[in-house]
Amino acid sequence: MAKHTYLPEGTCSRSIEFELTYDNKVTNIRFVGGCDGNLKGIGFLCDGMPADELIKKLSGIKCGRKATSCPDQLSRAIKKAMIK
Repeated sequence: MAKHTYLPEGTCSRSIEFELTYDNKVTNIRFVGGCDGNLKGIGFLCDGMPADELIKKLSGIKCGRKATSCPDQLSRAIKKAMIK
């Protein structure tokens, strides 16, 4: 299991921490900053899901008029972690 930290761009959250298991499941998701309750909910709902499935579900979600969102940034973080 590998721990990852991602610095999101264009969102209120300051960092995203998560673990990627050897079978590409995402666990222990933690957002620092941002909308606390919503982001805790996203973390709990996404915990243990396959990385590919999360990328498909979360990619492209926007927050208001912003071009991105915390879920979209999580999808980008997961993509980057899978490349390593």
